Amino acid sequence: MIAVLVKASYLAAALLFILGLKRMGSPKTARGGIVWAGMGMVVATIASFYLPNMDNMLLMITALAIGALLAWVSGKRVAMTGMPQMVALYNGMGGGSAAAIGAVELLGAAAGHELSMVEQTLAVLGALIGTISFSGSLIAFSKLQGWTDKRYTFPGQQVFNALVFAAMLGLGGWLLLQADAQVIAVFFLLALAVGVLMTLPIGGADMPVVISLYNALTGLAVAFEGFVLQNEAMIIAGTVVGAAGTLLTQLMAKAMNRSLASVLFGSMGGGGQGAAVEGDMKPTDATDAAVMMAYAERVVIVPGYGMAVAQAQHKIWELAGQLIQRGVKVKFAIHPVAGRMPGHMNVLLAEAGVPYDLIEDLEDINPQFPQADVALVIGANDVVNPVAKTDPGSPIYGMPVLDVYKAKNVIVIKRGRGKGFAGIENALFFGDNTRMLFGDGQDMANELVQAVKQL
Repeated sequence: MIAVLVKASYLAAALLFILGLKRMGSPKTARGGIVWAGMGMVVATIASFYLPNMDNMLLMITALAIGALLAWVSGKRVAMTGMPQMVALYNGMGGGSAAAIGAVELLGAAAGHELSMVEQTLAVLGALIGTISFSGSLIAFSKLQGWTDKRYTFPGQQVFNALVFAAMLGLGGWLLLQADAQVIAVFFLLALAVGVLMTLPIGGADMPVVISLYNALTGLAVAFEGFVLQNEAMIIAGTVVGAAGTLLTQLMAKAMNRSLASVLFGSMGGGGQGAAVEGDMKPTDATDAAVMMAYAERVVIVPGYGMAVAQAQHKIWELAGQLIQRGVKVKFAIHPVAGRMPGHMNVLLAEAGVPYDLIEDLEDINPQFPQADVALVIGANDVVNPVAKTDPGSPIYGMPVLDVYKAKNVIVIKRGRGKGFAGIENALFFGDNTRMLFGDGQDMANELVQAVKQL
């Protein structure tokens, strides 16, 4: 009877996972989707305690309590600007957990516990993929946190990486024939090295794709280890995460006009600087910018990571509301990889209460820029850089960008004159139709709000 209830609980958890993921597809229902998926995980976790031959209950409960406490505290304290790093870190923990399960199963096989060839193969694959996802996600976290240089390359890197990868695969094949504790240890060290070596040379412009990729790998590793443990909840959850991560990776790569191979082995976000940008940035003040927008017919607002850093989304929405009250047609333009992770800007705007029907994606908004009287850019850089279309020598050449430069007037809110995450100058900032509003994003947005109110 208990076994039937456990199976039924796993089925209920699977339905909650799938329905939760479905609801996450829209900003209007995303919060509920997260709750539903979380409930599914609670159901699956509680049901697992009733599986036969479950030992070390105290240890498991202690681990759950520690993990839940750390997640609760970090979730409350981490600001939206740190959310990409948090996603990368938590994803790495998932991959590491799958790898740990694989390690336990392989060590058990080395100690005499029999595994079928299918189980041993899946244990090796899950351990391999989970370990790569673990170390790669930690490097991604370090890059996003600013602890590691955006790119690190050395001569002959691809050949060296290929040799390490081949050695890891060779040891994985050896473990299928004969599990040995020392070979297992070296196998995991090589898998850790592969994750690090694979992520170090990837530039900042490709980071959203990398996060999606490691998310897919973690789901795949969990599903493999679920087969080894014969745990339906792990199989379903891992498959769902893996499938969703794979689709998201493909969408992100398409948004960057890049193949996955070019992301992993290319150099976007680093390398050459392209042609030099000529001209000077032309500063303006909040009053002139407010007049320009208040008497415009169409205004397009383009948010980026700088808006997240300044936590200016609420003030920007207040500014948009003031303009809408004056009869201005306002739209928000979102690049698919704006920010540091997929959907970063959508989450920020939803948090500020921006109606979803005012938010346009790249393909829909680009034809509208020539009719826009003003394009207001706050914190966006690489995703609005026109050299992606004009300079073959630029490291971001070929990446689809928002056609902000086609607007009649462009106002850019920027803290300073620094470069974007890809490390190159932005030709948009030097355009004849562009004016720079230098200052903190939230302060400048507040000044714009006050200036519009006084008109």
